[in-house]
Amino acid sequence: MTVAETVIAVRELRTQFGATVIHDRLDLDIQRGEIVALVGGSGSGKTTLLRAIIMLLQPVAGSIQLFGQEIVGIGQSAAFRLRRRFGMLFQQGALFSSLTVRENVGIPLREHTRLPARRIAEIADLKIALAGLPADAGDKLPRQLSGGMLKRAALARALALDPALLFLDEPTAGLDPVSAGAFDELVVQLKHSLGLTVVMVTHDLDTLWSATDRVAFLGEQRVIGYAPMRELTQAEHPLIRAYFEGPRGRAARGQSCTAK
Repeated sequence: MTVAETVIAVRELRTQFGATVIHDRLDLDIQRGEIVALVGGSGSGKTTLLRAIIMLLQPVAGSIQLFGQEIVGIGQSAAFRLRRRFGMLFQQGALFSSLTVRENVGIPLREHTRLPARRIAEIADLKIALAGLPADAGDKLPRQLSGGMLKRAALARALALDPALLFLDEPTAGLDPVSAGAFDELVVQLKHSLGLTVVMVTHDLDTLWSATDRVAFLGEQRVIGYAPMRELTQAEHPLIRAYFEGPRGRAARGQSCTAK
């Protein structure tokens, strides 16, 4: 029997802003090769947890390990090296408006490698294709792309350094249902083809049903439920029941059952 490798291990995490405590004694494990979503009500600390894991926020107490390495209190040079091993897709894409898609995708390569410009452009084009964009997308500016294409361009940049770990912040927000479904399918495909571990923050119930292996539900300053969607939606905790038992939650569940 193969023992699953823990890629992210969070223990006894405490984060707060001033007197406001966001997380208290939060624990979470994420295994290699799974897609995990962080969900919960407004103010439950989903994005705050994500920011702590990617070293954009220093927790007050607790431990966070990435690939077995402690990152709480990590030095700047060690953090720089570790960031090469993961990619991040921000909610609005965060592409530079004055740069072409190819130039945007090449930014991590210019920052972390000494590759010549021609080789960086070649790799950028490969990542653009991997993200499902047409060949001519590399020459376009972000403002010339549709919402779905913008998300894919940002995904191509997140994949630039061949990361083992991919973080997505509201990846389907603002997309029409067809584009959102296609993006979910792409993420699942990349997980299988590249062996990625994916962690996402999302409110998209269709994404939770179609793309995730497990879902971590945040509430009461910790993780109060952590399971595949079919199990999580059966949980008795009142916060979890309220979240999934509304009309939209029932509709998404019904669509998932119909599709299967």
